[in-house]
Amino acid sequence: MFEIINIGAGDDPVSRAYDIIMSCLVVLYLVISILETFDSILLRFGHVFAVLEVILVIVFTVDYILRIFTAKYLYPTKSEGEAIFRYIFSFSGIVDLLSFLPYYLPVFFPAGWIAFRMIRVVRIFRLFRVNAYYDSLNVITEVLSSKRQQLISSVVIVLILMLAASLCMYSVEHEAQPQTFKDAFSGIWWSASTLLTVGYGDIYPVTVLGKILGIIITFLGVGMVAIPTGIISAGFVEQYAEMKKRSEYLKEADVLFVKVKLREKDPWIGKRIMELMLPHGLITAAILRDGSSIVPRGNVMLNQGDVIVLGAEPTSDGEEIDLKEIVLSAKSPWVGCRVQDLDISRKTLVVMIRRGDDVIIPRGHHVFEAGDHVYLYTEKRFRNSEKIEV
Repeated sequence: MFEIINIGAGDDPVSRAYDIIMSCLVVLYLVISILETFDSILLRFGHVFAVLEVILVIVFTVDYILRIFTAKYLYPTKSEGEAIFRYIFSFSGIVDLLSFLPYYLPVFFPAGWIAFRMIRVVRIFRLFRVNAYYDSLNVITEVLSSKRQQLISSVVIVLILMLAASLCMYSVEHEAQPQTFKDAFSGIWWSASTLLTVGYGDIYPVTVLGKILGIIITFLGVGMVAIPTGIISAGFVEQYAEMKKRSEYLKEADVLFVKVKLREKDPWIGKRIMELMLPHGLITAAILRDGSSIVPRGNVMLNQGDVIVLGAEPTSDGEEIDLKEIVLSAKSPWVGCRVQDLDISRKTLVVMIRRGDDVIIPRGHHVFEAGDHVYLYTEKRFRNSEKIEV
């Protein structure tokens, strides 16, 4: 359930389908919110909007409950209670809660239904979920997070300039137009609209000194507002450059995996992962049991029939080992021969014999049979052999 309701990978169709459906529902929720503001549309389709809104609220409620239920997997290092508490008070948890909670409030508090109706505007915050479903939109969040210190500094500078400009303009213009610049807040309103290059025109200086001061503040405002814009733009350039660097210039090294199925009398049956004593460089990546994948923690007990996925690092010197696989037909001259009787070079090693589902470590007395898969480590070429890179 946790894998389904959280952001899914491209190879997980169920989880990706859930992401797409929830994104569409969020957009539908927003469309309904916009259409409800038109009286003519609301009069004609109001009952349809009401039914859709109930369905969407139920879906979002179930989604929220499932996220609380699976919070322990979102924060695996926390206890279940701590994980639930952390999710509820996280930004995502608050957004999820506000997307449906205002709908239920009038049921419990009928007297305040008008106020709760106004609070329901916070459901638009559900749109932040769309940002989480798509990696390309997450770039915005990453840029703002990485540049938060610079942005906070620029905002503080703008606020200081705004306060200084408001007090200066109030001192200059108060006597000339006491009704317009009647207090410091009037100056703040003028400085905000001027510094942010909006300029509503409802408050403006009329004295010569005030106009000169207004020109200076306007120039400063353009520069101050450009600071956070430049910071965000630089952040986008750095982020995309880093993404390009990771995708084009970093060298990848694939981890090699093999699957081992535990059968009766295998020495690993009944042992825990921590008791396997694997050599350095070999890891237990996953355990496949009855169609499900199990995270191989140290205390997991191995059972008969388990398929263990083992991973190994590639060789650091870059040298590859080539194996050749030969499938012995009934007419093959090797059929009926022992390993020690093969007429092959001393540099050729028989590494393994796979017979049906059995894997045989070759010894000199082993006899080849038709259908055997023989794995050789050799530099020679064999007819009808397949090259395997290890």
